[in-house]
Amino acid sequence: MTVNNQSSSPSSPGKFQDNTDLVLRVLLFWHGVFAIGALAGTLMLWQGESTIAMWLKIIYSGALVISAVLSVIAIPAIARRKHAGRVISLILNYLGFLLCFFGGLHYLGVFTGIDALGATFANGLPYFGLAFVGYLIGAFGDRYEDRQPAFAKNIKRVAKYIGIIGGILFLIAVGIIPGILSLLSKLSSFRPLILLAGTFIFALMTWLMWREPTRVAMNAKSKDQLMLDGYLFLSPNFIGFLFFFAGPLLFSLYISFTDSDAFGNANWIGLENYQEIFDLTIAPLDSPEQLAKEVIDIEVYDELTRFQFFSKNYVIGAVDQLFWISLGNTIKFVILAVPLSVIPALMLATVLNSKVPGMKVYRAIYFIPSVAAVVGVAMIWRWLYNSTVGYLNYFISGFVEFVNRIAGTPLLTDPQIGWTSDTKVALLAVAIMAAWQWMGFNTVLFLAGLQNIPGVLYEAATVDGANNWQQFWNVTLPTLAPTTFFVLTTTTINAMQIFDQVFVFTRPPGGPGTSTTTIVLYLYRQGFQNFRQGYASALAWVLFLLIFGLTLFQYMRQRSGDEAI
Repeated sequence: MTVNNQSSSPSSPGKFQDNTDLVLRVLLFWHGVFAIGALAGTLMLWQGESTIAMWLKIIYSGALVISAVLSVIAIPAIARRKHAGRVISLILNYLGFLLCFFGGLHYLGVFTGIDALGATFANGLPYFGLAFVGYLIGAFGDRYEDRQPAFAKNIKRVAKYIGIIGGILFLIAVGIIPGILSLLSKLSSFRPLILLAGTFIFALMTWLMWREPTRVAMNAKSKDQLMLDGYLFLSPNFIGFLFFFAGPLLFSLYISFTDSDAFGNANWIGLENYQEIFDLTIAPLDSPEQLAKEVIDIEVYDELTRFQFFSKNYVIGAVDQLFWISLGNTIKFVILAVPLSVIPALMLATVLNSKVPGMKVYRAIYFIPSVAAVVGVAMIWRWLYNSTVGYLNYFISGFVEFVNRIAGTPLLTDPQIGWTSDTKVALLAVAIMAAWQWMGFNTVLFLAGLQNIPGVLYEAATVDGANNWQQFWNVTLPTLAPTTFFVLTTTTINAMQIFDQVFVFTRPPGGPGTSTTTIVLYLYRQGFQNFRQGYASALAWVLFLLIFGLTLFQYMRQRSGDEAI
């Protein structure tokens, strides 16, 4: 196939044009080789026995076939100098460069070397300080640059030597020499050399297609180049999203259909994990006291709960009793924590929106819990919740004593609440702690929403004779609806995914008993303690669908409310 010279730009004459034609021929040849290599790689994947997992084979094969097809498509497009061919070529070579580059770093042990650097970094801190002293001396010399240039020059020279010596000693102290020797020793292996060569070739091809003469020859307009510039800037975030979010998400969906045990053993079992999660049975009881084992198969099902319907008693059994218990705890937590963190936040934001001296300080103070570490927050609240010396029980006892003294008779009884040991209140204790931590962030969101409400609305309401409560109910709440929707949605999602507060605060995590076991905590136990990662992935997808459905419901209600207005 020959390159079409007739459509080349007239602004690229002579030798310059000849070089561009040569570059395009090289790119045509390269994409031919690339397509053949990708197809050959696909065939090699499926020949003979391989230790690569089946799902990885499928992904690798799909990527290689798609790359080969795109490369073949790029060949005639480049030959005809179409911009589409340039775009395809840039995408393929850029992705190939990234894969080879990071793959090469992996096989050369650069990432593990960074870990080693972290372990030896403290050894080089004195020399790092010496380099910093050199920088300070150089900065001191700048002050004399206008008055005493010769003196400033000598000072800077001394500073440079101190900085260089400090930098060299720092590198030696952190182990740069053993690191370089280790790097060179790994270059004798086949894979690092291939990946380094691939890095160089893909980078060269990307540059050849990206350069300005090639862009002109490929008839790319300014808007086309601007588009590519935009996608290039977006590429780190977009590629990171694909590799670190979308990729693992889809991988977990695949794992949920297997019996993966986290040790490389994963057999396809279809919907068995989901069947185990949702497998329930209901059986009638002759009396409320009848044993469950008399009506359900207790080798398969555990008794979950009993209920009465039209004077008839029933028992519900579940294969996975703990899932339903954790689901119930999660829903209770959402019901408790969301109002506790949203309604006070709205009230607080309304107060903080007033023009009172020092209000910015109060805004910062109320936001502190949101940035505090969960471990520290949990320790503080465990101390407050202490049933013997905690302040909460101290204030409750004082209040009960005050009421009884006023009444002149023991009207109230001191409950002596076991916040962390009583199964009836443990979840409430966690909800109060989480709501306290989330309230500051919600307050900031509400405050931003309140400050965007036009003042003319309140002026009109005042002219109409509305009092403060009527203004809040009829002006503030309706105009704050988008912010309220966002706060409710994000807080509900956080509450549905509650894990760290429960894990740190309760002893044992999820206790007492199963009173604070939530879905994510149960998922963690299944995946990382019982090593049932396939089942844990199925639980994660069930939770995802619950959150998605709840968010969609809130969104539909929000839209119906907007249409009604």
